[in-house]
Amino acid sequence: MNDIRNIAFIGAGNMTQSIVGGMCKSGYPANNVWVSNPSAGKLEKMKSELGVNTSHDNLEVVNAADVVVLSVKPQLMADVCAHLKENISNLADKLIITIAAGIRMPKYRQYLGDDITIIRVMPNTPSLVGQGMSGLVAEDSVSDTDKSYVTEVFNGVGDTLWVADEDQLDILGAVAGSGPAYFFEFMDSLAKGAVELGFDPEKARAMVQQTCLGAAQMAKESDLSLEDLRKQVTSKGGSTAKGVEVYQQRHLHEISADAVKAAVKRNQEMAKLF
Repeated sequence: MNDIRNIAFIGAGNMTQSIVGGMCKSGYPANNVWVSNPSAGKLEKMKSELGVNTSHDNLEVVNAADVVVLSVKPQLMADVCAHLKENISNLADKLIITIAAGIRMPKYRQYLGDDITIIRVMPNTPSLVGQGMSGLVAEDSVSDTDKSYVTEVFNGVGDTLWVADEDQLDILGAVAGSGPAYFFEFMDSLAKGAVELGFDPEKARAMVQQTCLGAAQMAKESDLSLEDLRKQVTSKGGSTAKGVEVYQQRHLHEISADAVKAAVKRNQEMAKLF
């Protein structure tokens, strides 16, 4: 990264560990990274493995930083932000990044002040293995320089996608955020189908997960539409065609669309809780 700033993470959970790990692997200086957390175990691990600065004091790390990443559970966010607002006078001079689900930007202005600069990021769990899909959204007043900085940070754990507004971020959350669970459900059903026909469970899992990985890589490297990729594998009258026919008869497309709509609705409901 060319744009190196002092960055503080409040919260040292799995997502923080993956993001900071990705940053350090990409060459971000560990001395410019601060992490705070109430308990010691996670901090000790990050300090020993990555060499970053750690503290139990949120105020200490925020005072040291140009960029603050709020990485706490949504139900804790109001209290964490209130503590910052009461004790730090220059929050308006810092770039605020939040990776908490369900809390919209106007709420952070209530928590931290109307003059803050904030970017919402929604990473997903494959970020833990460097294969994430992070959605990002910011208001028009946020500079291109700040946007580029945040893009580079989250490119350390996968791909990034800027969306137009927070409604689109809800959709991204319902697809990319919830999507790993959908795929695990599908993978589990395929593996159990093989086991029902006499396959060893461990071999069934190995077969399914490698097939899923290979299909995803083919999709990522191909210019063909997903429908055309499916057609490419489906010989007319063959066994694949018969299997796909079952999915089509059971209206897989409609089931998937309904799942996404249900997740979007829940995201919108959660936004009203905070």
